[in-house]
Amino acid sequence: MHELVGALRSYAWGSRTALAQLCGRPVPSAHPEAELWFGAHPADPAQLRINGHAKSLLDVVNADPQHELGSVAGEFGGRLPFLLKILAAEEPLSLQAHPSIEQARAGFARENQTGVAIDSPMRNYRDENHKPELVVALDRFEALAGFRDPRQTVRLLNALEVPELGSYAELLAAQPDSAGLRTLFTTWIALPQNTLSILLPKVLDGCVRYLSEKDADGARKKCDGTRKEFIAEVRTALELAEAYPGDAGVLAALLLNRITLEPGEGLFLAAGNLHAYLRGVGVEIMANSDNVLRGGLTPKHVDVPELLRVLDFEPLDLPVIQPEALGDGVFRYRTPAPEFVLTRFELAENADPIPVLDNGPGIALVTHGTVRLFQGGRPLRVECGHAGWISAADTGIRAQAVGGAAQLFTAMVGN
Repeated sequence: MHELVGALRSYAWGSRTALAQLCGRPVPSAHPEAELWFGAHPADPAQLRINGHAKSLLDVVNADPQHELGSVAGEFGGRLPFLLKILAAEEPLSLQAHPSIEQARAGFARENQTGVAIDSPMRNYRDENHKPELVVALDRFEALAGFRDPRQTVRLLNALEVPELGSYAELLAAQPDSAGLRTLFTTWIALPQNTLSILLPKVLDGCVRYLSEKDADGARKKCDGTRKEFIAEVRTALELAEAYPGDAGVLAALLLNRITLEPGEGLFLAAGNLHAYLRGVGVEIMANSDNVLRGGLTPKHVDVPELLRVLDFEPLDLPVIQPEALGDGVFRYRTPAPEFVLTRFELAENADPIPVLDNGPGIALVTHGTVRLFQGGRPLRVECGHAGWISAADTGIRAQAVGGAAQLFTAMVGN
């Protein structure tokens, strides 16, 4: 059992305050800080502190996968199968989806055969793995996730009172299912720029009118059920258009569920679910992959045909996960993903140590306060924003808050 220091990733959509505050560093940070990676991903592995020296978790696992991973080594090809992160979004992330494992294997082989360099910005598949993911909110967390019930989307398009949207609303009303969603999404995402530059401003004008308290005559509008229903969706469209002017992804966002997670709530996304995180801080866990198909809201590579190949257009009920309470202050987030399971511990001040992991491989991440981890009689003090690495050889891990209440997440392989 050793301290694990996350790899800090800086992206334009990150926050200059959230991760710095969480880790006790000066605020604001010099650059936007978007993610802390706790894992053995080749792109940016976390660092173990062993006898005062830093060593890559990836190198440690590769040197002795049987000791570090145990039986997991054979099941997942000698790799730690999950990647744990803290994510801090100040601005929206790109509209994106992830492939199934079959799609990832086929796409990875295809791009290898055609000679696309593994580090090329035109590359879609950087490995052969899928990327199911779960995010748990640490503060209020906003997202777009999965296609909304088409009948609700028809109501939204009609409520904007934009004549140019009429034919699109009629198209979806005539086929309010996954096929209709596919047709409308494909039409919008592939609009010629000259057509988009006419349609999108009219849609945004409709969004502004929708939110206005007064009509053209100066009289206050009635706030009926329809007008109340889509306020968050309309505001989001306007915010996205400001961040990404002229982007077809703004139209596509009108087709998606608009979700707000309160602290402790989770959002699980399986293969093919179109989504975009908008703002907030959360703990995120996923299969150990970097495969992303983007659909807009980004200056990065967008491959529309490949995105359409992997997207799941089935309308998605709000995919919010309420954790299962396992005991006093212990909450588990169950998903279908075999690569990971995430558990949250609310550790009370002055309480005795409690069991948190029977055995590794696992990661124990502190997101509030300070925690002391115990393996046998050996303690490890872990500060907020840091973690502990528990190898397969470590058993009977217990945790205790130090100097006040604390919050701890443990990540381990699913079963």
